[in-house]
Amino acid sequence: MTSAQLDLARRVAAEQTLLARWGESKISPSRVRIERLMDLLGQPQQSYRSIHLTGTNGKTSTARMIDELLRGFGLRTGRYTSPHLASITERICLDGQPISDRIFADAVEEIEPYLQLVDADSEMAMTFFEAITGLAFAVFADAPVDVAVVEVGLGGQWDATNVLQAPVAVITPIALDHLEYLGDTVAQIAIEKAGIIHPGSTAILAAQPPEAATELLKRSVEVGAQVAREGLEFGVLDRQIAVGGQLLTLQGLGGEYDQIFIALHGGYQAQNAACALAAVEAFFGAGGQSGPLDIDTVRAAFAAVRSPGRLEPVRSAPTVLVDASHNPAGMRATVAALGDGFDFRQLIGVVAMLGDKDVRGSLIELEPALDHVVATQNSSPRALPADELAALAVQVFGPDRVSVQTRLDDAIEAAVRLAEDSSDGVLAGSGVLVTGSVVTAGEARTLLAGNS
Repeated sequence: MTSAQLDLARRVAAEQTLLARWGESKISPSRVRIERLMDLLGQPQQSYRSIHLTGTNGKTSTARMIDELLRGFGLRTGRYTSPHLASITERICLDGQPISDRIFADAVEEIEPYLQLVDADSEMAMTFFEAITGLAFAVFADAPVDVAVVEVGLGGQWDATNVLQAPVAVITPIALDHLEYLGDTVAQIAIEKAGIIHPGSTAILAAQPPEAATELLKRSVEVGAQVAREGLEFGVLDRQIAVGGQLLTLQGLGGEYDQIFIALHGGYQAQNAACALAAVEAFFGAGGQSGPLDIDTVRAAFAAVRSPGRLEPVRSAPTVLVDASHNPAGMRATVAALGDGFDFRQLIGVVAMLGDKDVRGSLIELEPALDHVVATQNSSPRALPADELAALAVQVFGPDRVSVQTRLDDAIEAAVRLAEDSSDGVLAGSGVLVTGSVVTAGEARTLLAGNS
């Protein structure tokens, strides 16, 4: 066995050790266990500064943009996001790259005794998400990093990542999702997510529904946080479609930034870019009389941003796009981005969603963009069975525009055939969109493009 094969085997074993814990989809609203773990580990999360992100959609793309900007200015970064597309190591990145199998396996072996100590002192054992969050914070401290860019797992106030007390908190757009855990109104969800805004911090607020904005501002006032709001203190001044992406002019906290190219599609990615820039400006103390950050560094960083699984082309002739949208708000943004960056004459959808999502609402948002939908399912134990998804799709699309394939690979193959058959030899006008879940996007990428 080679060294790489040994490291892979150790990583797989370490991953199974973590996955044996309470699953990621089950929530225990308490920070007692993660705080105990941080005590045992010597408070690793306090050894570096951090930027903390929450919201309903756009967190991972914004985190990637922030990461690129910080590294562009010479800082060593750690980035923690979830869930992953292909490998668990994607969740924990150093200098923009997933940690190695060896680092992951070593870290699990080192932290496991401490996890067991917390287990022994608690009414319930640490969850998978709590354990991997503690793992990430320890890896960042060992590296060491200058700054950690950390995405919440769910919500904010009670999330395991909220032991950070980050000086910069970013709230991306809030919509209805995870209703069983966060509340069934946008205001209730905003209250939970506002919990990552701490005393003395700066809150970077994306454009929000009024009821969400009210709660976020209320929290900011209560804790004495500074506030920067999209559309007032920062935002997108101009957006033009460009080959392979879009060209932006952004208003930052410290001034105007023009000729910003991002190789991502959709107005929502432009808004993510504005939030990312404002967050980094706030981190560096830019704004007021300090003026803007170095424009060439900002341009280079944004040009380097990639966001796998976010309306990502993974095949041509016909074009196949992979997208991780999994709720109505995300689907709405995806549909708008399709109209922005692509000119499909015929678009076939492959949809696989989790059963605890607003499936019908998501299908309603997709309907204007798709000529036909192939209902399928991914490998998640939470996956909605293909037949049940198809039944909902028939209500939205009508029976003539829906077909079913139980396996994702068969569904993609069927969609590609439909796109080819309808193209009349002009494949440039036909496309396939694979969407519905991060799990779906990850599995489709592996099938179509490998793990790159």
